Amino acid sequence: MRTPVLGLIALILTALGSLGQRAAAQPLIADLSDHVIAIEADFTGDEVVLFGAIGQPGDVVVTVAGPDRSILVRRQEPVGGIWMNREAIRFDDVPSFYAAAASAELASLGPPVMRERHRLGVASLALRPADPAVDPETAAAFRAALVRQMQKDGLYGQRPGVVQFLGSSLFRTTIAFPSTLPTGAYTIAVYLIADGAVVAAQTTPLLVSKSGFMNELFLFSRRHAVAYGIACVVIAVLAGWLSSLVFRRA
Repeated sequence: MRTPVLGLIALILTALGSLGQRAAAQPLIADLSDHVIAIEADFTGDEVVLFGAIGQPGDVVVTVAGPDRSILVRRQEPVGGIWMNREAIRFDDVPSFYAAAASAELASLGPPVMRERHRLGVASLALRPADPAVDPETAAAFRAALVRQMQKDGLYGQRPGVVQFLGSSLFRTTIAFPSTLPTGAYTIAVYLIADGAVVAAQTTPLLVSKSGFMNELFLFSRRHAVAYGIACVVIAVLAGWLSSLVFRRA
C-alpha cells in the first residue's frame, strides 16, 4: 500500500513544483489529483486532492458544488398525536452537494456581499423559495431545516476545510466525498482573495458517475422502467417468501 501512496505524493510534489514556476506569470493556478469519481457497488466515499499556486500574496478559498436540483422541504406538526406534513416549501437551484475550504476564517476574508456573490460557505448559499411570496421569517426557518438535513446526510460540510500553504505560494487541500454522493457534473472553484476582494478565480470540473454493475442497473431502470419495476416487485416477494421459510424452520 505504501508504494501507490508514495507515488501519489511524488506526483503531487512534482506538479506543485511545476505550478510554482508557472505562478510567476499567473496570479492563480490549480488542478485536481483526479477529475473523475466512479461509483461502484462497494463505493464508501472518496477523496480528491486539490493543489495549486498563487503568484501574489492572498488567501485561497475552494468551493465544491454538485448539480443543482429542486428540493421540497416539509414541516411536520403533531395532529391528534400523529406527526403529519402540514406545510411545504420548494427550493430551486439547490446544490446537491456543497463543501468549502479556506486558508483563513471565511468571515475575515471580506464583506458578506462578496461571500454571497461567490457562494463562499454554506451560510452564503442563495437558498431561496421558488415562491417569492413566502414571508422572510418562514423562508429562513425552512432554509435552516434544508441545510440541517443536507448536513445530516453528509452532503453539506458542517464546517469549512483547511487550505494549507506549503511555503509562500504553493497550497493544497483534500476534498472528502461521502458514500451518498449524487452523480453528475461538479464545479470546483478556487479563489484568490486579497484586501477583501477576489483578485483571481479558476474553475475545475469534476465528474461523478456510476460504473460497472451500478451503472448497468441505473441505465436499465431508466430505459426499461416497467420491467425494472416488475423485477423489483418479484425480488421483494421472493425475499419475503424465503424469509418466511427461514423463520418457519427456526
